Amino acid sequence: MLSVPRLRVLREVVQRGSFSEAAAALSYTQSAVSQAVAALEREAGATLLQRDRRGVRPTPVGALLVSHADAILGRLEAAEADLAAVLGLRGGLLRMACFPSAGAALMPPAIAAFRAAHPDVELSLAEDEPDAIVPRLRAGELDLALLYEFHGVSEKLGAGLRRIELFEDPLYVALAANHPLAAKSQLALADLHGEPWIQTSAATPCAQHVVRCCHAAGFEPTVSFESDDYQTVQGLVAAGVGVALIPQLALAPAREDVVVRDLRPHGPVRRVVAATARSAEVAPPAAAMLDVLRTVAQGWPAVRAG
Repeated sequence: MLSVPRLRVLREVVQRGSFSEAAAALSYTQSAVSQAVAALEREAGATLLQRDRRGVRPTPVGALLVSHADAILGRLEAAEADLAAVLGLRGGLLRMACFPSAGAALMPPAIAAFRAAHPDVELSLAEDEPDAIVPRLRAGELDLALLYEFHGVSEKLGAGLRRIELFEDPLYVALAANHPLAAKSQLALADLHGEPWIQTSAATPCAQHVVRCCHAAGFEPTVSFESDDYQTVQGLVAAGVGVALIPQLALAPAREDVVVRDLRPHGPVRRVVAATARSAEVAPPAAAMLDVLRTVAQGWPAVRAG
């Protein structure tokens, strides 16, 4: 049987056209390279290399053997890479963070699927807004994050990161079931001029974007209540104390006493993205979780405006 290490030596000599350069590349002595080629010629029963003024060249048999060596060594390298990936999922820690509505709707099924496939990897999950998560991701405190971005506004959140767009998450108008506007199947943002508003904290990207949208529609929203818990926001809407723009992801589930309506002609949309630091290769656990998140994301949108 032909020796794989000797095939590697033969390929290196042919690629470099020199015994001495092959020896330097392999950290061998020139004598060891010559001995390996001679042993391989004995195994093959044929001369594999010839010397001329241009250096060392393969004979026809040598060229044939090198072509097979390329395929054999390529498969071995692929096997080593696959093995490293599998072994990397037999332990270790995957540190994650996400924004709250993703933590409630996306991460539970993703974590359950990941644990079923890779039970030996320890997982941790923190929740915060994207502008607080991104610095931690860049600093190496996290391996993977779920973020959201508004087109033309917060692309800077993804600068310097590997970003994988998962899906678009539209914002819908939420009204109390007995609100006069609930009878309309579609609404324009201008229809909500003069309504009391409920939104997340003023410093959050979602709240800031809602205010920008209202300004574009020609009015300043009057914010009556703030809460970073969208279930609380829905409860306040259901009680009839205000209206809100709520991302679809945070409407899972939507309350029965809350009516959800599309905005026309175009309502605001945020993009949900997964991100890892760009400065290093993605660790096997993070790469595996990205695959899981892509699969989970295919189930969205799960809630539609009625």
